[in-house]
Amino acid sequence: MQISNQKTMSIGGSMRVLSNVRVLILCAVFVAMSIIFGKFLSFTAGPFRFSFENLSIIMSGVMFGPFAGLAVGLCADIIGCIAYGYTICPQITLGACCIGFFSGLSSMFLFKKNKTINIAFAVALAHIIGSMIVKSWALHSLYETPYKALLWRIPLYIIIGSAEFVIIAGIMKNKALSSHLKRIYNKI
Repeated sequence: MQISNQKTMSIGGSMRVLSNVRVLILCAVFVAMSIIFGKFLSFTAGPFRFSFENLSIIMSGVMFGPFAGLAVGLCADIIGCIAYGYTICPQITLGACCIGFFSGLSSMFLFKKNKTINIAFAVALAHIIGSMIVKSWALHSLYETPYKALLWRIPLYIIIGSAEFVIIAGIMKNKALSSHLKRIYNKI
């Protein structure tokens, strides 16, 4: 990966990153991407709902840390619900926040020397905690979805997470993006 020599960012530094205008603009783009992917480009096949709504939330966490990921997840879920006419469910929103936060936290601390493995763990941890645990709990508690039906979420997010990993790893290998991110990191 091209950005493996970026500055080491601490938890406090990951909050400070949100004061950068370029980061805020990219986070706004990530929110818009999540809404479009999740609300307008998703499809259902049997018990599965396929969507890449978490792709940009995970990317924001990987690129800018846990608090940027959390903010993108929060905004994408709330704005997406309002735009599509859904009721805002705090438990589902918590799941979206967990996806962004844990992808950023994992990316910040695990396997920093190997960015490919770093991204793989960020995607896996985000989906295990945010999608498979928190959102499944929310679906069960809010809509009384049976646990047997929720078990289908495991293979679903293995498939979606694998595709998201390939996409994010490919994007992070882009030299133009890497140099742009280096300039952002140097100003923080």
